[in-house]
Amino acid sequence: MLQITATVSIPESEIELSAVRAQGPGGQNVNKVSTAIHLRFDILASTLPEPLKQRLLRRNDQRISKEGVIVIKAQTSRSQEANRVEALDRLTQLLQQVTLTPKVRRATKPSKSSQRKRMDKKTLRGKQKVLRSKISRD
Repeated sequence: MLQITATVSIPESEIELSAVRAQGPGGQNVNKVSTAIHLRFDILASTLPEPLKQRLLRRNDQRISKEGVIVIKAQTSRSQEANRVEALDRLTQLLQQVTLTPKVRRATKPSKSSQRKRMDKKTLRGKQKVLRSKISRD
């Protein structure tokens, strides 16, 4: 069970981790590197809540296909176990970005005291400018 947030978790059976395959000499399929791995996650077939699925599908991310499959390619420089952990971390991050809704800030008016301070600074700057210009003229 992969726990994303307190409310969202994914059963391990929905996540498919497979070794990367490649064409060898003569055209036969061979394991490219035993440490490379792909994580495949089918959004539409998952047990995620429907609004979350829709947000994932609308997301502009090259890892998400039009058919609703997330494929995360891991690197060959790490061990297979490290690749599994990295791939699951990336999936977790992707899902967290979708589950966290941004806070909407209310437009607030500046307080009277902050407006007064601002005007005082402006007028002080103006007075200083006038004084500087008078001094430079003399």
